[in-house]
Amino acid sequence: MAKEREQRSRRPANNRRGRRPKVCQFCTGELEITDYHNSKMLRRFISDTAKILPRRRTGVCAKHQRRLATTIKRARMLAIIPITQQLVRK
Repeated sequence: MAKEREQRSRRPANNRRGRRPKVCQFCTGELEITDYHNSKMLRRFISDTAKILPRRRTGVCAKHQRRLATTIKRARMLAIIPITQQLVRK
């Protein structure tokens, strides 16, 4: 009985809940980082506190994450997207 418990607990850690590997949306051609005016697209990569989301959360490759960060910063400087969100206190 003890052996059965040990065998059950030794599952491969790489298959947690059947997650699919994240694929860069820019490499597949779904999205394009062409201009900083597209605030709707840029907001997908910004948290609710207006921070740039990390690669592990968005699934973007390193090359496009760098371009995306530059584009977001450029849009912030031109006040197209906010630098920070207002903090609401009650």
